[in-house]
Amino acid sequence: MARPLKPLISIDAVVTAALDLIDESGDFSLPKLAARIGVSPSSIYNHVSGREEILELVRGRITEGDPLLPGVPLDAEASWEDVLRSEIRTYRENFARHPRAAPLMVMQTVRNARVIAFYERMASVLEEAGFRGADVASALAMIDSFAIGAALDLSAPGNVWDVAPGADSALGRAVEGAAGLGDRAETAFEFGLEVLIDGLRLRQGRLGPRNGRVPRS
Repeated sequence: MARPLKPLISIDAVVTAALDLIDESGDFSLPKLAARIGVSPSSIYNHVSGREEILELVRGRITEGDPLLPGVPLDAEASWEDVLRSEIRTYRENFARHPRAAPLMVMQTVRNARVIAFYERMASVLEEAGFRGADVASALAMIDSFAIGAALDLSAPGNVWDVAPGADSALGRAVEGAAGLGDRAETAFEFGLEVLIDGLRLRQGRLGPRNGRVPRS
């Protein structure tokens, strides 16, 4: 029998199929993945070691186009606040396109080289701002939690709380006040982003003065 002109399977095909299944149902299995591609499950192992590697490849796919990945120039005069704002916005947008992938990503250690490089860039920016050690790790974890949570919030209903119109309560007044601000999720994200940056800036002030500039590449 003649061989097909194009191979039935490739790493790119595996990642695409896995991400499609995750977008549809929130997870994938090797048998479903193989069926989606049209190959036997055993043939997938000729390209990847298993589920964990596939998830890391999916993680890399989700972050494609991130402006802080290596090889993309960054304004040498950018402040650490501006760099983090840009990254958090991009992080949120990436997961907003694939919200069902978020729970799978947070349950697995990050090993994808491209994504590790992105975290290294953020860690370097935080160090330049004066943060060290555990503070850098905690800041990265906080950014993770906020960005992924904000991405999931984009899938939430516009009216999150079922409060009767005109309810004389703190929550009722909050809902009524937010009603005139337009996109609830976007407003909440921008508010939270500035609170996060303000908190880091306050913490930075306790560490002593730093120039707060990103190192030139």
